[in-house]
Amino acid sequence: MSARWLDDELEDADTLPERPHKHKAKKPLGKRRLATLTADPEGGDETDDLIRRLTDLGHITEVVAELKSGKEATAYVARGPRGSVLLKLYRELEARSFKRDGVYREGQVILDKRAAKAMQGRSRRGLEMLQAGWVTAEYAHLWHLWRAGLNVPEPLVGPDPYDYAQTTPAVLMRLIGAEDTPAPRLSDAALSPEEARDAWNQAVGGMADLLRLGYAHGDYSTYNLLWWENTVTIIDFPQLTTRQNPNFKDLLRRDAESLATSFRKHGIQADAEATLREVQRRAGGQGPKPRVLLP
Repeated sequence: MSARWLDDELEDADTLPERPHKHKAKKPLGKRRLATLTADPEGGDETDDLIRRLTDLGHITEVVAELKSGKEATAYVARGPRGSVLLKLYRELEARSFKRDGVYREGQVILDKRAAKAMQGRSRRGLEMLQAGWVTAEYAHLWHLWRAGLNVPEPLVGPDPYDYAQTTPAVLMRLIGAEDTPAPRLSDAALSPEEARDAWNQAVGGMADLLRLGYAHGDYSTYNLLWWENTVTIIDFPQLTTRQNPNFKDLLRRDAESLATSFRKHGIQADAEATLREVQRRAGGQGPKPRVLLP
């Protein structure tokens, strides 16, 4: 998948001149308080601006609970017109504990030199574009993988980039599991030996499916795999990289090592290099049946 989509997204965003910094720099927005996300505006409560926007756009009706907080985002359970929603809210870049994202972005071609310079220098405009790019990347990858038939959460906004660009810094996808019992990560699941072997086979197959499409996940382990109804679902895609990235082979090898290491908890003793070879072997075979998107 070409990185040109990122250039298209950013080209218009950088046509406005830089605004002078006349105001005091605000503190980067980190994790939002659940109380502001679940506030009732009709009752006079102060509602989070992002939640109000997502509600006005018709994507969600309410936020129910916090699910998981990670290095760059916090996941919440929400409700929407199409059922239960996984609402992923990114922190502002400067408020994240995970900031070394350059290794994943190498190889992207950004034709707008002003945009590229702003992002490299991490100016105010550059940080805004990086934030938007991180979110649109996850949506774009989700749509590509979902259409290709991989076991990933269904994206609930798009596929037109104009639509999902309006949700920044949020990504909305269908919740895996039930509202009161969301699917656990494989790292937290209690598996029988038979279930562990099945999960391992599916996880290796999922990595092969990504490779067949020309992707390395960048953080592939039981921490980014869900287990629900004996099915492995792959999550967390903003750092997904293609063969255009000069670090692709290293990231792919690291994914194989992370997968093998994280599965040892479940009694699977697999060698990282053997895992990589098996992934590469399977990637040469037939992939899953693409999904047919009905209007």
